[in-house]
Order: sequence, then structure tokens, then C-alpha cells
Amino acid sequence: MSHNHPANPTRCNWAGSNPLMIEYHDTEWGVPLHDDRGLFEFLILEGAQAGLSWQTILNKRESYRQAFDRFDPVKVADYGPDEVERLLGNAGIVRNRLKVESAILNARKFLEVQAECGTFDRFIWEFSGGQTLGNSIETQAQVPAFTAESDAMSRELRRRGFKFVGSTICYAFMQATGMVNDHLTGCFRYREAGQKVW
Repeated sequence: MSHNHPANPTRCNWAGSNPLMIEYHDTEWGVPLHDDRGLFEFLILEGAQAGLSWQTILNKRESYRQAFDRFDPVKVADYGPDEVERLLGNAGIVRNRLKVESAILNARKFLEVQAECGTFDRFIWEFSGGQTLGNSIETQAQVPAFTAESDAMSRELRRRGFKFVGSTICYAFMQATGMVNDHLTGCFRYREAGQKVW
């Protein structure tokens, strides 16, 4: 993919100097995502991140994709005790039994939402009114950890039986999938968030 952004663009502080983080910041974070498999991937990865840094998860993302059948919710929902043990033996992912078991449970709940709403996309984007909520944040310190919208999402997901879906995790999910634009106003992606290429 060819990027024609400035030679030395100003980015959100968290992108740092890690090439993987920079690539993620520049091409994915804050871009509206309406693909159910992609949304399922972020749901699982954001849950896995709880208590860890996003960079840790990003470094393990490819291992996660391999371990979880490319995040096919139908396949993951079918995992049993043998798969749980296989996953707990996989050094490429976060080997936490609660997180592994919640990923499988969440896959089953994800399929229930799809059956009820047609797509998970249609269901989840209701929490931002079907659009990207624009913020005008100047410094990293102003970025909220959660909002009324993420509170509502968390409550509804919990009501439906999802795990690892606290409001802070839900807000990180909203940021990642472009339901909210939290690029800093000085970041070169701020005005372009909502566009895949620029």
C-alpha cells in the first residue's frame, strides 16, 4: 500500500517509534470498520489486552490469527476443552485461561447477535448512532477512558453474556473500529480518520 502522507507527519503520541504501532496508527486505528470478522477480531484482541499494553497484543496479532482460525466466529464458537488446552500451550498468544475461555464464549454470543440482528456490525454501530463520533482532542491526557456510549455498549454486551467487555475495553474497541475519532487534532490522521486511504 502506498502512503502519500507527509515525510515527517505528526502522530498521536501512543504510536511511538515501533514500526508495527506506526503502521497500525496510520492505516487502521480510527477507520470505520463494518466487516463482522474484523469486528470480532477487535472484540477478542481488546479483551485480551486487559491489563497489558496494546503493543504487546499487536506483536501477537498474527499468532492470534493463526491460533483462532483467522477469527472465524463460527469455528471459534465450536472450540471445546481440547482447543482451550491447545491455546493455553501457545506461547504466541496471551495464555490466560479466563481470556481464552471468554474468547470462545464471546464467539458464541457474537453468533447469537448475528442471528438476531443480521450482522454484528448493524448491532454494534447503534451505540454511536451509526456514525463516527468526532472528538477534538489536543493532548493524550484529554482522551477519555470510557464514555456514556461505551458504558451503554458494555451494559448491553454484559446483559447478553459477553465477558471482558468492561466500559474501558468497549471504548478502546470504539476507538479502534472508527466508532469514535480520537486522533489528536494535531495528528495528520485527524481530518482523514474515516478514510481508509488518503
